[in-house]
Amino acid sequence: MTFGILALVALAGILGPLLGARVSWHVPVVVGELAAGVVFGITGFGLLDSSDRTFTFLADIGFALTMMVAGSHVPVRDPEVRAAIGKGAVRSVVVGLLSVVAGYGAATAFGTGHAALYAVLIASSSAALILPIVDSLALGGTSVLQMTAQVAIADTVCIVALPLVIDPDNAPRAGIGALAVAVSAVALFFVLRAFHRSGHWRKLHKFSEKRKFALELRINLVILFSLAALASSTHVSIMLAGFAFGLVLAAIGEPRRLAKQLFAITDGFFAPLFFVWLGAAINLRDLVTHPSAIWLGLVLGGATLVVHAAIRVLGLPLPLGVLSAAQLGVPVAAVTVGTQLGVMGDGEPAAILLAAMITIGAATLAGAAASKAVLTKPV
Repeated sequence: MTFGILALVALAGILGPLLGARVSWHVPVVVGELAAGVVFGITGFGLLDSSDRTFTFLADIGFALTMMVAGSHVPVRDPEVRAAIGKGAVRSVVVGLLSVVAGYGAATAFGTGHAALYAVLIASSSAALILPIVDSLALGGTSVLQMTAQVAIADTVCIVALPLVIDPDNAPRAGIGALAVAVSAVALFFVLRAFHRSGHWRKLHKFSEKRKFALELRINLVILFSLAALASSTHVSIMLAGFAFGLVLAAIGEPRRLAKQLFAITDGFFAPLFFVWLGAAINLRDLVTHPSAIWLGLVLGGATLVVHAAIRVLGLPLPLGVLSAAQLGVPVAAVTVGTQLGVMGDGEPAAILLAAMITIGAATLAGAAASKAVLTKPV
């Protein structure tokens, strides 16, 4: 890793905002960043070496920060969303059961042996992707709140389940590690909540702002990296550490100044670097040399849309059902962890990302359809 390579990575990351600049397209910024990584990585010109240890470590930091931001977007404090949790939970369970059937069918048809992994992928929803679409289109109403609760539950459960299903042979060890991270996050919540309620955090905020010390950011980075160290030492992916801390921030109420600081270092540098690294690590040429991977991606993407759309029978409008199928965090985490562990078959990482892109495209169209229906907030 050199400054020249780092400059190339930063330049590649700009492709994300360029593709996402047109609001009507609703193209997530990460799509352009992944595409740039593909172009400059192993699939394209080979200018970026994803196996470089420094590059990989910087990408891990971006991974942890990205998952933390995703967790902070889960609306755990919204009273209207909490009121809709009942129906959202029921629909999440139904989606989960249908996903088990679909995952088993896909794994059997392609002989991958990853039925549990596919079930988690199909059942997942990305709160960090879906909620901005809901806000940008001003979607509102009871159905939207219930969908939001469903997405929040699915996102949380699937993030927790992923480390357990991606490497079944080490599931007990991963389960213990996940429990350790979860217990630490819960304890952290009570400590930080008490610190906020006592008024000490506000005093710290004013002191930091006056002296320009950025203490909130420094403290939260210490906490995040400590949880990541715990996850690594207990053989659990750092994605769980990042997401768990994000949920803690969401439950307490992330200070606006801290949110801006985290946005700057995450979306400004580390998240683009992570997605460029991920794109550079994925060999899309496998889709050519292993055509079955294309079919696997189409099947996983199609199954995800069908399973989530099936919730129409439980009263969720079809556009919202398709919108709830949008996924990114869990597939990206699956590809990242699976590649690091070496448990993915040839072309499987590319197939999983292809499936995710299919759901994003369908969700974009579904969001537009929902905005034209009677699903918008009253002016």
